[in-house]
Amino acid sequence: MKLEDKLNETVSFLAAVEKNKPRIGLILGSGLGVLAEEIANAKKYAYEDIPHFPVSTVEGHAGQLVCGDLGGKTVIAMQGRFHYYEGYSLTEVTYPVRVMRELGIETLIITNAAGGINPEFKAGDLMLIADHINLMGANPLRGPNVDRQGPRFPDMTEAYAPELRELARQIAGELGYSLQEGVYVAVFGPSYETSAEIRFLRTIGADAVGMSTVPEVIVARHAGIKVLGISCITNMAAGLGHKPLSHDEVMETAEKTKSKFSKLVHEVVRRI
Repeated sequence: MKLEDKLNETVSFLAAVEKNKPRIGLILGSGLGVLAEEIANAKKYAYEDIPHFPVSTVEGHAGQLVCGDLGGKTVIAMQGRFHYYEGYSLTEVTYPVRVMRELGIETLIITNAAGGINPEFKAGDLMLIADHINLMGANPLRGPNVDRQGPRFPDMTEAYAPELRELARQIAGELGYSLQEGVYVAVFGPSYETSAEIRFLRTIGADAVGMSTVPEVIVARHAGIKVLGISCITNMAAGLGHKPLSHDEVMETAEKTKSKFSKLVHEVVRRI
């Protein structure tokens, strides 16, 4: 089945969401799905019930699409995402972003848990993504172009909207938060990086590393959607910390920072 036909079937299934005309989308990463619980008048759709949607298999990802009201705006949120390392193609990983575009999304707030590479960072920091490096070895736009969503060769000069980053900085200051800002690099996973790999990533300009986000941002920008990216630095990367890396540490740190994260994103949504 062609991608366009799949999109038509999915959007038809989500007709109630389309009727509400959401303009802001959220993708909530590992341990950060708590924000979806703040959405009022929520309609929830389990991923396994949505035609052509993959299913989340990672701890910390609830695996449902939530549509409702947040900060006085109608939003649609992915409470959990899909990853390349789970065995999905990048077309499948980014399919929900294409669905959001069909539903009318104009702004996407995308979040993740990431390992800190910049030595000035510490676990628990929030980092605005200023730019990214794609080391996943593939691009989600490979193959026939979906002309109704965007051009064959989309510009990525400003993948992360400067005006949204400025808004986030302003709000963080008002809330008394300090935000880091830097370059996010996406790798395959699921193994964590070696110390040598982290030294390499630092050399090429990365401040944080993770296993998601970049494919979704590429598809969003292809479709003309403005993007704000926020990483929760849940651990320092290999060679920069003092203990072995684990997903438990990621979840533990995300739990500690969820209140700060939720307040920031909630207020950003309100002011967009």
